[in-house]
Amino acid sequence: MTTAIESPDGARPAGRVRPAGYTRVRIGGGTFLLHRRAAVVAAALTVLMAAVCVAYLSVGEGFVPPSEVVRVLSGQPSPDELVVGTLRLPRMVVGLLVGLAFGVAGALIQTVARNPLASPDIIGISQGAGALTVGAMTFGVTSFAVLPYLSVAGGVLAAALVYVFAWRGGLHATRFVLIGIGFAIALRSVTTLFLTKGDYLVAQQAQVWMTGSLNGRGWDEAAPLGWLLVALLPAALWAAYAQRTVSMDDDTATALGVRLGRVRLGLVLLGVVLASVATGAAGPVDFVALLAPQIARRMTRTAQIPLLCSALLGAVIVVSADLLARRLLSPTELPVGVLTAAVGAPYLIWLIVRGRTGRPGRTAGGNA
Repeated sequence: MTTAIESPDGARPAGRVRPAGYTRVRIGGGTFLLHRRAAVVAAALTVLMAAVCVAYLSVGEGFVPPSEVVRVLSGQPSPDELVVGTLRLPRMVVGLLVGLAFGVAGALIQTVARNPLASPDIIGISQGAGALTVGAMTFGVTSFAVLPYLSVAGGVLAAALVYVFAWRGGLHATRFVLIGIGFAIALRSVTTLFLTKGDYLVAQQAQVWMTGSLNGRGWDEAAPLGWLLVALLPAALWAAYAQRTVSMDDDTATALGVRLGRVRLGLVLLGVVLASVATGAAGPVDFVALLAPQIARRMTRTAQIPLLCSALLGAVIVVSADLLARRLLSPTELPVGVLTAAVGAPYLIWLIVRGRTGRPGRTAGGNA
């Protein structure tokens, strides 16, 4: 997110040097510092996201001119209203919201762990959501009105276990990631057990869901996810501010009176909820939460992972991948998770190899 830093007294601080790359902005009675490069990147990503959305609504079994897409979105009568507004738009909105949630979730968890490998789909959160959801499907619960809540419960429970086992007088980044990977492997085994014990048709449905798919998704999934993201917006704004304190070294933050344990717990909890509800809506779409924050940070060159840019990148990745998934092997539609995994897996390998070469890491989500 384009981080805004407010002066303690809400006025222009006399004699204080403005950090390089920031512009001072006055809003109401407060003075804020706006990172110029992050603002430009966020604006460019917004334009790119709009272009990807228009392409998504235009391309399909039948091509719809972008002008007609704009007419439908603006509420004007159009002969393509059924195709664009009823068939393609709801699925695209789900993809946007899922990408936004995964992007922010990955940014928050990587910030707390100070490790780019600390992604919800790497440290067991997505696997916890998936295990409980697949278990419920195995025992006959297949309603999409219930499954998202089970995903949230599974993700929160898995994250709580990882957090408890990783805590030894503090949260060590390497221990947090390694214990999370162990839980991820164990939970995948539990999910496989459920698949072998369930009905064949239910197991097939669960297998598609586990891959991460937007097939058949519509307003029933988009509406609750959208309202939840709106409700969590104040928490996200707090998280953008709290990132600065978590990014400091522990001694400095403690000297400033910051309760690091509570702040880290709050950031992790918000990231877990976002990742879990996104998993409930579309399944565990792997590697979006891994890719988006790190790419956003490299684009903006900020000290912290930018939440807004991570969210926008997550949305662009999911919608673009689903567009390719729909058209790459047409008329067969691939799960969107297949495309994101095809890009994310090589990136994960690169991160691991890069860490072994001994290149110096970075704090605040930048160290491998």
